[in-house]
This record gives sequence, C-alpha cells and structure tokens, in this order.
Amino acid sequence: MNSKYKYLAILCLGVSMMVCAQSKKGAIPESYIAYHTSESIVVDGSDADVSWSKVNWSDPFIDIEGVQKPTYKTQVKMLWDDTYFYILAKMEEPHVWADITEHDAIIFHNNDFEVFVDPSGDAQNYYELEVNAINSIWDLFISKPYREKNNVALNNWTATGLKSAIKIDGTLNNPTDVDKGWVVELAIPWSVYKTSYFHKNVPKNKFWRVNFSRVNWDFQLNNGKYERKKDAKGAYLPEYNWVWSPQGVVNMHEPEKWGYVYFSSKEVGAKDTFEIPNDEKIKWKLFELYRAQKSHFDKKNTWFTSISSFAVAPITIEGKTIKPILENHSFGWTISVKSPFSNKLLIINEGGEFETR
Repeated sequence: MNSKYKYLAILCLGVSMMVCAQSKKGAIPESYIAYHTSESIVVDGSDADVSWSKVNWSDPFIDIEGVQKPTYKTQVKMLWDDTYFYILAKMEEPHVWADITEHDAIIFHNNDFEVFVDPSGDAQNYYELEVNAINSIWDLFISKPYREKNNVALNNWTATGLKSAIKIDGTLNNPTDVDKGWVVELAIPWSVYKTSYFHKNVPKNKFWRVNFSRVNWDFQLNNGKYERKKDAKGAYLPEYNWVWSPQGVVNMHEPEKWGYVYFSSKEVGAKDTFEIPNDEKIKWKLFELYRAQKSHFDKKNTWFTSISSFAVAPITIEGKTIKPILENHSFGWTISVKSPFSNKLLIINEGGEFETR
C-alpha cells in the first residue's frame, strides 16, 4: 500500500471493496511493561515528574517494514493510573515544523506522532490518535481494518478528556536554525475506551495491543515556510513511517501485529515480568492463514477448502504441534485451533474476526 493508505481509506468509507497490502514479512511484536503510578502526573510535555524517571524508554523505533534504521531516533515511555494511560514520546528532529491547526484534519500531512490501541485484541474496533508539533489532534475509531469490506471509520469520535502537551527543544517553524527535537506527552482516559457505561475496562495486570507510529516528511521551503517536498513532476515524496513494533508492510492497520503493553499493578520503581502468552503465538499463525485465504480469494475468487491446500509447514509452538481445522460455510469459513496450552478454542473467520471460547 502506498503512502496515502490512511487518507484514501478515510475518503473511501462508502466503497465496498478496498485492496490492501498484505504483509510478506514476519516479526515478533515488541512488548513493554507499563507500571502503575500514584503520582499526579502533570501533562506539560516534559519528563519532570518523578515517575517518568523511574521507568525505561522503549527500544528505538524501526521503520514500519522492520528493515531499515530511521534517520532520527524515537522512543516512548508508558505509565498508568486508575484514570489515565500516560504516554511520553521523545523524537529527534533538526527541523520542527507544523502548520495544521484544525482538529480532525489529516494530521499526518505534517510530521506527527500516532497512537493505535486495540483494547480487546480482536483486531477489530480499535482507536487511532495523531498529534503534530503544535498539538493539533486527529482522533478516530475504526470498526474494522481497511482491508475488510464494510469497515467504518468514525472521524467524529472524540477522545473526551484527553490531555496532551508538546515541548520543543528548539524553535518551531524556523528554518534558519537547527533544532534538537520535540516531546509529546499524553494522558488518555480509560473512559474513552469503554464500550458501555458500566464497563470496567482498566487493564490492571492485563495486556492491550498497542502500537506507535511516527510520520516524517522530507521538506522544502516556500517563501521561508516549511512544506512537504515534491519531486520534479510536482508529486509529494513519500513519507517515512517509523514505528515501535514493526508491521512488515507499509500499513499500520493490521492490529494483529501491534505490540503488547502489559499494565502492571506494581508501582514505578518495582520490577515485574511479562511474556507473550503462547495462545497469542497461535493467534499469529491463525492470522497468517487468514491472509493466505484472502490472497487466494483475491486471485481465484474462491476460498481454500482444506488446510492441506495452504501448503504450509506443520505449525509448532513451544514444542507443541498445532492442528488447525478449516470449516467452510455458505457465507465464508472459520479456522479453529484447540490450544494445547489453555484448552481454549481459538477461532478466526473470513472477515478477520478473532475470538476465544
């Protein structure tokens, strides 16, 4: 998918069919332990709060396909309390600029920082938030990844109660000097992710699927003002996409590949451990089969009717052989696996909908 994948998806909400790039590379998602804080965090765009000094930065971001080192360094920290999910992002940038001021505008047409959250981990019903260097926000809810038919992106969804702040180490929109970078600090209320009034959704000692993206553009100056750089034919050069957990393809909208954030009940300064559950590793394999089904359907206009048709090697996870079962129906198909680790039934269908029974 090209550099306009998000913008085109928003424009094409009423279109019944969209062609989306499928991943050709596998990557183990990143993970991070977010510790609980009892400190009242002041959202001012700095790491001055004591709690921030007690938690580690993430590994530096990699490019979205996971194959190149970004030009500039990006790292995040995370914390939580009973009200907010706190995020601190630090970005190297010698030229900090932004000119989009309208809420819910296409913020990634500036350099930006982006947050993606899938609370249930079903690769459906997820949230996106984008912010630029002048603290303009684009927040939206997406019912299904853009690869699916009849997906809905609610651009008028608002992260009510969001706190956000920017701190620039340098001067904004000044091409005559060299900056060091900028910092984004966010406090996202858990309440914006609730699915009902009485939904108790604070993920204490649980993990959510999360990813972060940084969009960065080559620039040119027009009458002393920054703008996205164009080629000789007047077309914008493609943006750089640098992410926390690599996607393997230029498409953030594959939630099954996002990282794992474990919200530990231990206070900052303590030590906790987190390992990605084995059932999640089975889930990765189910999504690989799902993508193979979609690819086959796009080429042949028909689904595989047996697991043997996939021509995949036996699936082994932590020494256990996994035996998926494919069932075809008049409306599509399901692939299921009985987990040898939890004895739960893991299921994926033709719409990329994942569930556990």
